[in-house]
Amino acid sequence: MDIFLLLLGFVLVILGIIGSFLPVLPGPLTSWFGLLLLHFTKIVPKDWTFLGVTLGIAILIWILDYFIPAIGTKRFGGSKYGVYGTTIGLLVGLFSPIPFGMLIGAFGGALIGELLYDGKDTNRAIKASFGAFLGFLASATIKFSVAAIYFVLFMITFWEYKGQFF
Repeated sequence: MDIFLLLLGFVLVILGIIGSFLPVLPGPLTSWFGLLLLHFTKIVPKDWTFLGVTLGIAILIWILDYFIPAIGTKRFGGSKYGVYGTTIGLLVGLFSPIPFGMLIGAFGGALIGELLYDGKDTNRAIKASFGAFLGFLASATIKFSVAAIYFVLFMITFWEYKGQFF
């Protein structure tokens, strides 16, 4: 059972890193569940302070993830259509065969969203879509950083107790 929890925890930590760039998967929160599963093994002692602090950080990042792209969009004069367009463009770009499809999709989606909102002012739409794109990048960078730190914490904890797992 411990090996199963270890492997499932590892998968969740990896999914958390991937989820840092996908809007449908909360990256740091998913990684935190991987840490939790590691601590539920009989081998790794439960450190409730560690788990509580890392959960608090994951929840804070999860909440901020809803505000950061909107702040970037609003800062550059955008609308909620730019934020929606960023998300849709990101999903389309995810399945695109071109390199950096997610980034191009996020920017293009924001631009299309802004043009649908106010098709008369192209310069404003470009500026607003740039803001939405920057908001997405800032949010993804923060989520990726936290998920990567959780991965490192997972590996350090595993390495400390690896002899007892195998």
